[in-house]
Amino acid sequence: MNISYKWLKDYLDFDLSPEEVSKALTSIGLETDGVEKVETIKGGLEGIVIGKVLTCEEHPNSDHLHITTVDLGNGEPTQIVCGAPNVAAGQHVVVATVGTKLYDGDNEFTIKKSKIRGVESFGMICAEDEIGIGTSHDGIIVLPETAVPGTPAREYYNVEDEYIIEVDLTPNRIDAASHYGVARDLAAWMKRQGMECRLHRPSVDDFHSDRTDGACSVTVEAKDACIRYCGLTIRGVKVAESPEWLKKCLNAIGQRPINNVVDITNYILNAFCQPLHCFDLKKVKGEQIVVRTVDEGTKFTTLDGVERTMTAADLMICNAEEPMCIAGVFGGLDSGVTEEASDIFLESACFHPTWVRKTARRHGLSTDSSFRFERGVDPNNTVYALKFAATLIKQLAGGEICGDIVDIYPNPVEPARVELSLDYAYNLIGKRIGDDVVKEILGSLEIEIVGEHDGILDLRVPTYRVDVTRPCDVVEDVLRIYGYNNVEFGNTVQSSLSYQQPTDVSNHLQELVSEQLTAGGFREIMNNSLTAVSYYEPLEMYPLAKCVRLLNPLSNDLAVMRQTLLFGGLESLAHNINRKNANLLMYEFGHVYAQNPEAESTDEKPLAPYTESQHLGIWMTGDLYAANWAVGERHATVYDLKAVVENVFARLGIAIGGEIVATQVKNEIFSAAIEYTNRGGKLIGRLGIVAKRLTKATDVDQEVYFAELDWDALMRMALKKKVEYTDLAKSMPVKRDLALLISKDVTFADVERVVRASEKRLLKSVTLFDVYEGKNLEEGKKSYAISMILQDDEKTLNDKQIDAVMNKIIANLQKQLDAKLR
Repeated sequence: MNISYKWLKDYLDFDLSPEEVSKALTSIGLETDGVEKVETIKGGLEGIVIGKVLTCEEHPNSDHLHITTVDLGNGEPTQIVCGAPNVAAGQHVVVATVGTKLYDGDNEFTIKKSKIRGVESFGMICAEDEIGIGTSHDGIIVLPETAVPGTPAREYYNVEDEYIIEVDLTPNRIDAASHYGVARDLAAWMKRQGMECRLHRPSVDDFHSDRTDGACSVTVEAKDACIRYCGLTIRGVKVAESPEWLKKCLNAIGQRPINNVVDITNYILNAFCQPLHCFDLKKVKGEQIVVRTVDEGTKFTTLDGVERTMTAADLMICNAEEPMCIAGVFGGLDSGVTEEASDIFLESACFHPTWVRKTARRHGLSTDSSFRFERGVDPNNTVYALKFAATLIKQLAGGEICGDIVDIYPNPVEPARVELSLDYAYNLIGKRIGDDVVKEILGSLEIEIVGEHDGILDLRVPTYRVDVTRPCDVVEDVLRIYGYNNVEFGNTVQSSLSYQQPTDVSNHLQELVSEQLTAGGFREIMNNSLTAVSYYEPLEMYPLAKCVRLLNPLSNDLAVMRQTLLFGGLESLAHNINRKNANLLMYEFGHVYAQNPEAESTDEKPLAPYTESQHLGIWMTGDLYAANWAVGERHATVYDLKAVVENVFARLGIAIGGEIVATQVKNEIFSAAIEYTNRGGKLIGRLGIVAKRLTKATDVDQEVYFAELDWDALMRMALKKKVEYTDLAKSMPVKRDLALLISKDVTFADVERVVRASEKRLLKSVTLFDVYEGKNLEEGKKSYAISMILQDDEKTLNDKQIDAVMNKIIANLQKQLDAKLR
């Protein structure tokens, strides 16, 4: 928000420089981005002085030029050739001396010593438009005889540099969204620093009605959405260009002046944080103002020419027949005041923040008014702002105020009551700053102390401070005015011992896995949690009915929350592949969302139908590594991804075949896949080759391998895992191989499962080292060659023990998988 340094001085008398003001505001929580110098007249009239024309003769080589000598106050007459028809001896004029820069729009030119038709000229006698103080070019500026030669034009015209302070408001500080609000905070800080200052705002004591008749009627039907509604009818106004002072105020903060009436409403908005709206009574049918909602589906065209479909939850300002304005958000196409208006209705209201916020979001609108209403304007400021605006309109546009102010305020908002314990305040601050200091700061913040007992202050907080409702809020206000830097660090630290929570463990393990994957050549990605409806429409594994939908999506491409990380990763792959980067290894830690359509929310559990969990997604596509002089290129395979996933399990201390069971499956997401479950059958994750139909939907034309793991489930397993150690084995391992003839339907996972179940104590590993399908095998059969490592940690195995184990394994393979030894 832009704050004008000069405008600020209209409400607070102070001697601080713009830089000092900026620093002070930042120290009290109104952080500033710096100070920008703004010239009210481009160039600031530098190099331009007042002169007196001593002589004026016709140029011998021109029928319209004159040769003049001008007293510039330096003791020597200066010769200037001038082409203005009204130049004459004895005139007091404005002169741009040699070296002065003048501006014509964005074009700049410098006054130089020159010869004009053979006569030397040492400057330029100026017209209004040439120095930027007006638009006339009929002739040179002729000043009164009281103008003293040699006086800088900047001083004569009282040109002052303007400074704009950009304040970054936090959402809770809407009370500072105006010049008076900033002045009020600055005054509190200055009083604490012992500086002289005086806070004041214009008086409205002279406000009065000019006649009793002619007032527009007002009805508020939606009282829950309109906290307070004030209005006033003014007839006989003359809508015209605003005076220079008003235009300068608005231009300084980046607002374009429109006309005197509209500019006054914008002035009040930025001066006192009270949005106003002005209606042309000729367009108010029946001269009735009705504050109400409209029927669902009502069409309404706003000031920007866009036709919008309103809902029954949108508050509107209507006339006797139709809506005219979206309350607190945006005006209608015919709601503005133009130069044709003569009778107006001036609105000053306080609309419920929730209603305004929802309407603004629903229709994608954000205005200066909605910004303030959404955060909560002061309902007890509406009448003052209305009176002051009406007074300005009478001064600048004339007219008569008809009838009394209409003020509909069914449930007056009272100041918040807060009880503040001084001991609590000192504990929170970390220093006993003194009771008198606290009370002084509260007084400077206009927080009234209505009672005190046993070290507890009974406070009444002004209604414009919507963010101060608790003792801690009051302490924060006191501390920011006292100064955070004034709270010294002591020699002791008061703290409680912390301990690791599951979240801390999860974050630590996430960092370890991230480092592991990154070290393996993977790049971490982050995708939007919002995704397209079209991805889920054809799926049964992730049905659209289980998607969490947005109420007001920007488009169908960002209309639902993701149920899986898959599609965001595919979009990232497509983005890179389309830019000639086709060999990709990526991973993402992200949240996925789902809802149970059959579950119902209750007051106790409003989020019962919804779930949110963290997943780990891993993608591989293209070459695992490029060709070089030593080896050729090698394409990534699903087995490479399987190794990466199982290394993640190993890093977490979770064993395949122990806590996790792997099963080969096929589904609509993968053309071939492995599912990982815990011993209880709960799904832990999946990996496989992504179905062509899905890669094609995201414009990926190459094979993609994808794994998605339920990180929350993995964390629960990892937290149960105790770190243990064992001594090195005292004996040598024994290796035994088997060649098996099995059905083509049997997988190595099936073989491994049977082998591990047959011997749990001595079996250390099972690996598949050869697969054969071809000649000399029975129809529908294949050959697996597996290797097993047996070891007793305490003693050397003898042949009898080894044979017993192998016979048991072979018997189980024959019985359960119909395997035969080759």
